Amino acid sequence: MPKTHAEIPFFCYLCVIDKTKHIVYIMKKLLNIVLAAVLGVAAVACSSAEKMAKDAENVTVVCTPSPLECVAGQVTAQVAVTYPDGYFHPKAILEVTPVIVYEGGEVAAPVLTYQGEKVKNNYKVVPKSGSTVKETIKFDYVPGMEKSYMELRGVAVMKNKSVTLPTKKVADGVNTTYMLVKQTGLVAYKADNYQEVIPQTAEGQILYLVNSAEVRNKELNGQSVKDFQAALDEISANNRMTLKGTEVVAYASPEGGESLNAKLSDKRAGTAEKAWKKVVKGHEATAPEVKSIGQDWEGFKELVEASDIKDKDLILRVLSMYSDPAVRESEIKNMSEIYKELKGEVLPELRRARFIANVEFQNYTAEELETLVEENIDVLDEEALLRAASLLKDPVKKIEVYKKAVSKYGSDRARFNTGVAYLALGKNAEAEAAFSKVLTDDADLKNAKGVVALRNGDLNEAARLFAASGNEQSVANMGVIDILNGNYDKASKELENAPGCCHNTVLAYILTNQLDKAMATAKCQDAPVQYLKAIICARQGKVAEAKDYLRKASTNPKFAERAVKDIEFAGMN
Repeated sequence: MPKTHAEIPFFCYLCVIDKTKHIVYIMKKLLNIVLAAVLGVAAVACSSAEKMAKDAENVTVVCTPSPLECVAGQVTAQVAVTYPDGYFHPKAILEVTPVIVYEGGEVAAPVLTYQGEKVKNNYKVVPKSGSTVKETIKFDYVPGMEKSYMELRGVAVMKNKSVTLPTKKVADGVNTTYMLVKQTGLVAYKADNYQEVIPQTAEGQILYLVNSAEVRNKELNGQSVKDFQAALDEISANNRMTLKGTEVVAYASPEGGESLNAKLSDKRAGTAEKAWKKVVKGHEATAPEVKSIGQDWEGFKELVEASDIKDKDLILRVLSMYSDPAVRESEIKNMSEIYKELKGEVLPELRRARFIANVEFQNYTAEELETLVEENIDVLDEEALLRAASLLKDPVKKIEVYKKAVSKYGSDRARFNTGVAYLALGKNAEAEAAFSKVLTDDADLKNAKGVVALRNGDLNEAARLFAASGNEQSVANMGVIDILNGNYDKASKELENAPGCCHNTVLAYILTNQLDKAMATAKCQDAPVQYLKAIICARQGKVAEAKDYLRKASTNPKFAERAVKDIEFAGMN
């Protein structure tokens, strides 16, 4: 039977009480240790992420370039972030988001993630002892970024706890100066062969008998001389004609020996000079220059080519094979049958003296051409139409004249120039259609088609066509493509000798920091070039000059609006 409470000895009570106190003490001790450990872990986790946020001001960032720059449609920044010793916790993960903030929105680049030394992941490691991390950050350009800034947004993560770091601003604005490139392209009109002054000759001649230098009366009264006299009278009466000089030229037919014929030609020159006085009597003429040619092999060749002689090709081959006149004559005589034809049909025409009047004919003036286009266009030949069109300032009027040259003369140059005129009007589709009808696929046509592709935004096709062309304009046009693609050094060389407006050449020099050269090249006085001059002066620190050029450029509202946001002029008061 159990003992009652009263029956338990006193020393046993003491023993139970002592054990109970010991157990309670031990339990309290263990509880404090556990609580301390839990609170310690929490404190470590909390303090580490928050400490990274708190100490973020000690992290330094260098951004290049600053301001940012847009190249070939992309904004690229080289960012170097230096984390000091003791900043990056070994168990932390840091997520950094580069962001460009601009009027109307923002654009974020892909998140950059880093980890401490004890994190088991595949991110870039930043040691606790500190280091500099370099990154290349790219954004696609968005209109409006000209007035903007780039910042880094960070989030530190430990034990599933995230702490947002203070935002760090690293760069201001985006430079878009390259976008000032003119993309209209260079295409030159095909030139005309119009002669403002046309050299002309009026001729008559007298024929001699074989081995004779005597001038016969029937020759002086012949039709050839009469036609020459009539021509002299026309020259005198026509105010568009000016007599520049006269000649008497005597020959011998290529037979009988070179020496003999030289003497015979000299005698004919003398008798022809005397006959000249009778021919021009009563007609206005100057004193002639008298020449003796000797054997007339050139005249012989011309007459043979124009003849119906069966074996004329054989004769012409003999002429080309031998340079010695004696050998030529001998070889032709050896062909007895042929020689008989020559003797009866060709040689008599070479025993002659020519009377020549050299004349300058004044063609239609520029004013006359413009009038004729309006009043009597049908009197104009192909070259006159091409010249008349070149004088007209209105591209629409040019096209009308070029179409006339195409319909009346099938002028391929006019087809090409029609396309160029459409380009001047900004009608790219019509220009492309006009160029598709051009028959001559030359360097000019390839360049023109390249300009159409450039205007349509097909840079690859434009570059292919410009490379295939290789003419002066296409080299400059390739420079435009290289500016758009960010190849500024190459563009500055291609545009160095560009024909026409200096705009793109000046821009290429600015983009390659050849500022003195850019200013020396900036000869044009239009608003776009004045704006470029303002940029040059701003970069050189010439604030007053920059403002002056900006004022001139701002006559064009487009440039007045751009200047307000252009980072090139940031800081100018």
